[in-house]
Amino acid sequence: MTGGGLEKTLIDRLDRLGRWAVAGMTEFGFAAALFGESLYWLVMGGRRRQKVRLGPVVAQAWDIGIGALPIVTVLSGTIGIMLAIQGIYSLKLFGAESRVTLGVAMSTVREFAPLITGILVAGRSGSALAARLGTMRINQEIDALTVMGISPVRFLVVPALVAMLVMLPCLTLWADLVGLFAAGLYIAPQLGSTMGAYADEVISLVKMNDLWHGLAKSGIFAVLITIVGVVNGASVTGGAEGVGRMTTRSVVHAISAIVITDMIFVFMVTR
Repeated sequence: MTGGGLEKTLIDRLDRLGRWAVAGMTEFGFAAALFGESLYWLVMGGRRRQKVRLGPVVAQAWDIGIGALPIVTVLSGTIGIMLAIQGIYSLKLFGAESRVTLGVAMSTVREFAPLITGILVAGRSGSALAARLGTMRINQEIDALTVMGISPVRFLVVPALVAMLVMLPCLTLWADLVGLFAAGLYIAPQLGSTMGAYADEVISLVKMNDLWHGLAKSGIFAVLITIVGVVNGASVTGGAEGVGRMTTRSVVHAISAIVITDMIFVFMVTR
């Protein structure tokens, strides 16, 4: 490759990198503005006679929370048993299998329950939100709301955000209970104990601080799932193919944001 060709290739790559960086910052700014506007309508909607209605919030909460209960229950129980099996197997190498309850309880309450629940809801409800908004954008329904004097953020985004903020911590709490119960079904017989003794040990080990740790993360995940879904849904172009592409993108971005945020959160609160 000649010097001129190498220089042109380098310039093209830098150009693409710059465009990607600008697009990413623009999208991040849009997400921040969207979250701020959602908070504004949530607080000031009543004063502007456009308060957030309870009906859409309840409908969203039913879909996000009640609809996700079966899959959250199954996966939480499976992960609880998996942690118990791996915990006893690993601790047996050191003759410390009696401490397995501590590891399982902390792992479930502080990490696995909020993380798995957030990922499940991102794949289920976050993608549905992106698809719905994307379809409305293609059909120009969002523009119609604006023409009628109705804020699309107040009408479409805020109910989903409120429902997600309420239901995701509730689902996380349910995942805690199911995961710990399922783990106890394996741990108690393996240690020659009873479920009552296992429950007493879990209660003595898990502090409110640990519980709030997981619930706080689930609240952050709720905001991320909603905002990522809305941003991708509002960015749809190109008809049905565009809706499918941005729905997939929404799931990938939401799960990535959840995992990265979880890492940062743990690093900050455990220092």
